[in-house]
Amino acid sequence: MSDLYDFSGRTVFVAGGTSGINLVVAQSFARAGASVAVLSRTPDKVRAAVDSLGEIGVTALGFAADVRDYEAVNDALTTTQAELGEIDILISGAAGNFPAAAESMSPNAFAAVVDIDLKGTYNILRAAHPHLRKPGATVINVSAPQASIPMNLQAHACSAKAGVDMLTKVCALEWGPEGIRVNAVVPGPIADTEGMARLAPTPELTEVVTESVPLGRYGTAQEIADCCAWLASPHASFVNGAIIPVDGGWSLGGAAQVFTSMRALMSERA
Repeated sequence: MSDLYDFSGRTVFVAGGTSGINLVVAQSFARAGASVAVLSRTPDKVRAAVDSLGEIGVTALGFAADVRDYEAVNDALTTTQAELGEIDILISGAAGNFPAAAESMSPNAFAAVVDIDLKGTYNILRAAHPHLRKPGATVINVSAPQASIPMNLQAHACSAKAGVDMLTKVCALEWGPEGIRVNAVVPGPIADTEGMARLAPTPELTEVVTESVPLGRYGTAQEIADCCAWLASPHASFVNGAIIPVDGGWSLGGAAQVFTSMRALMSERA
């Protein structure tokens, strides 16, 4: 990213930005010159992420907070503006998921994913709005193929991410007149992430996933970061309300098949 884009003088806030895809996104913006703030629940991960950003040579802030706690989120965003200035780029990427059949999933388990993914996204966007640069800010939500594709074992994630996509579109509609663009990226199977470790924990399932992607491989977190950079750049200045798959074509059919296979495997082992 740093070779293609210059975000010097920009402030970036990444919710969930201390691990996986979101940490790579945060680091990529830092390498392109931006000041970066990250937020997640685990203090140790926050400290490690801030250290890694500082080693890149930019100003970095970190906040240990749960996206489900609006007041904590609001405090983090208020502090970010006070210390780094108006927020130019907001990434909302906190998420939770695990495979579970609708008929056996507990109500608390369903609520936990909806609260993290959907309520958490709303909390981030709502708290950030007063602190976004107007005009000129870019908001990028991290969604999932489950938002538009019904999948076995994913009632919670499908429901939550469908809400994230619609929230993206409504905010694009409402905030566009203020000069704020709101879009979403939709990662497919991404290597070396906690999400894929949970959803495809065995070599057998990893092979099923790989074969289900038309490009025949997992994606990388850097490929998601590169899409975020493009969305935040002037090259995407007329892109607003878009839901952009970055999945090697997985959402064209393979995504649903993976979870059908997963359910069959779980039934065999039950």
